[in-house]
Amino acid sequence: VQLQASGGGLVQPGGSLRLSCAASGSISRFNVMGWYRQAPGNQRELVAVFGLGILSSPPRYADSAKGRFTISRDNAKNTVYLQMNSLKPEDTAVHYCNAVASSANYWGQGTLVTVSS
Repeated sequence: VQLQASGGGLVQPGGSLRLSCAASGSISRFNVMGWYRQAPGNQRELVAVFGLGILSSPPRYADSAKGRFTISRDNAKNTVYLQMNSLKPEDTAVHYCNAVASSANYWGQGTLVTVSS
């Protein structure tokens, strides 16, 4: 399983970015997919996640992401997205795509989001 994350970059405070996570193969085989982030000196933390397949469930967001970020998926493209609006400097971090299937946990390579003026 490969997860290819993209869409990061430099954006000014208040701006928007859309991250993409393209999976090698159908995402319907995963139980859970989501986005995490890790800022320098900090632990990796959940940003947004949802259940797929028989565990299908509404998205769950970190408090810091609620109202600003939206996670979505395109099954035909085997891709999960993270739309990030009203970005703040504290959103600066490497963002990672994650997928869980049975007992296996998969991570993408990370994409850097920098929010700075």
